[in-house]
Amino acid sequence: MKTGRRPVPTALKRLHGYPGHRKRADREIEGVGKISAPIWFDAEQHEQWDFALKNAPPGLLTATDREILAGWCCAAVEYARAVVEVRKLGQVVKTGEGNAIQNPFLPIMNKQFQIMLRAGAELGFSPASRTSLGASLAPEQVDEDGISDFDAYLAAKPDRLA
Repeated sequence: MKTGRRPVPTALKRLHGYPGHRKRADREIEGVGKISAPIWFDAEQHEQWDFALKNAPPGLLTATDREILAGWCCAAVEYARAVVEVRKLGQVVKTGEGNAIQNPFLPIMNKQFQIMLRAGAELGFSPASRTSLGASLAPEQVDEDGISDFDAYLAAKPDRLA
């Protein structure tokens, strides 16, 4: 695994300008393909899948992201199931001998939530990860002169660093 700072998306670099007045090559590789749910999903997982696609930033998810989104959906369903069990039994349960122990569903609930956080951060599902995405991910509108809305915004931006 790489160490150090995470790469800054090109859209965010363009938004902030290049303080050193040097142009840098855009090295991002875009995902490809239309995303579709895995055939092995059950009804609850399909419901989470539909929720994620409906509420994800436009243009963000592609077929390349399918397995990460599938992991997020599975973790979300298992998290919800564990939450129901913890709510029903409580955080502390009694054993057959009468000893009080932590509810076995509590670590499951916590682990699934951690999986959701990690996958969600990769998919842009948290406020912090959406911030790193920069401008809107919807396809850029280009006028007859070939200038995109994003380029026009950058040109008119009063606090531009460059």
